[in-house]
Amino acid sequence: MCGARTRRFSGKAGRHMATELRPERPRSTLRMLRAEDAGAVGEILRQSPEAVFWPEASVKEVLEWKGILGIASEIAGKMTGFLIGRQTGDEAEVLNLAVVPANRRRGEGGALLKMAVEEFRMRGVRRMFLEVRESNAGGIAFYGKHGFSKTGRREGYYRDPSEAAIVMERKLAR
Repeated sequence: MCGARTRRFSGKAGRHMATELRPERPRSTLRMLRAEDAGAVGEILRQSPEAVFWPEASVKEVLEWKGILGIASEIAGKMTGFLIGRQTGDEAEVLNLAVVPANRRRGEGGALLKMAVEEFRMRGVRRMFLEVRESNAGGIAFYGKHGFSKTGRREGYYRDPSEAAIVMERKLAR
């Protein structure tokens, strides 16, 4: 034997094993939004008072407009978020984005936005913009984290309740 001492186990683990055994959250998958998703979009919007509510008929109508991009996120076949955007020439606007409250701050909204940016870039868009309620600090921070900058303010843009909008923009590199 060598003269070195053998360390004995103190009985205290260096880290908690429970964190390693925590089950993984199911991951969402992204797909194109369809007209038959209008009811699910409405349900997500009812759970998202900071987003602009669109009736089911309006969702179906918007999805038929020229230049529309609709993306849905779902887990186990249940829709948990969506993004609807519109392209006009080399510009695109995010019209609405919402994720069910239980799935927020888990990357789902970011994945929707990233897919929209990539799709619009492939379509030749050079600039994306959006409006967000002035009181929606979380939304403003979210878009800022994803490369959007404040570029303006629109007084009285929102109704129910009446509120100003912050205009945000992101330039897309080619």
